[in-house]
Amino acid sequence: MRQPVSEGEDAPDSTPASAPVAPAAHYLGHRERLRQRFQAGGSSALADYELLEMALFRALPRRDTKPIAKALMKRFGTLNSVISAPAHLLKEIPGVGDVVVSEFRLVKAFAVRLGLEELRERTVLSSWSSLLTYCRTAMAYEEREQFRVLFLDKKNALIADEVQQTGTVDHTPVYPREVMRRALELSASAVILVHNHPSGDPTPSGADIQMTTTIASVGKPLGIIVHDHIIMGRDGHSSFRGLGLL
Repeated sequence: MRQPVSEGEDAPDSTPASAPVAPAAHYLGHRERLRQRFQAGGSSALADYELLEMALFRALPRRDTKPIAKALMKRFGTLNSVISAPAHLLKEIPGVGDVVVSEFRLVKAFAVRLGLEELRERTVLSSWSSLLTYCRTAMAYEEREQFRVLFLDKKNALIADEVQQTGTVDHTPVYPREVMRRALELSASAVILVHNHPSGDPTPSGADIQMTTTIASVGKPLGIIVHDHIIMGRDGHSSFRGLGLL
């Protein structure tokens, strides 16, 4: 007979038999020690896989999360890669099911929202590192290309951050006049363009360069400046301004 599932725990059939449930005394004591270390020393007191363990505590209340966290880190490499990974790839790890995937989506949503709040608290051009961190968290690990626009006022404060288009693994349709139409609607004085390369390589393509030039030329007579076009990839980022392409 199928056993009932406690709230917050993945269904038994989502967890392969190769990931056994640990004795309660073992993992509960380990969890408490992790919590104490975190409370005493903050995130710097824990390794990345241990932070991931703690993120799994609520999703898997009756499981030893250490081997699952280690398997996730071995498979995906970084915390950002783990929380951004597609559901079907996450579920290839024994012990990971829908509840764990939802928990990771929540963690990412918090990270993106906090990054956006930090950008809103200061002028974007004076907090470039925060902008890059935000963009990396929001889109560097996406499986499909996204094209987003940050709309700025005359003091370069953020008015809005909008995903304009989502495309395929190597192409996103972009309509320059639509970008500028939206900028006029928001009374923006400048924009920063951002898109990701799912391949991981942030090198601009010929199409990227042509599209950026077109958007800048459409905006110029309207008094709307394109400050930069940033391409995010898992292997880093590129800046059109830094490359001398703007």
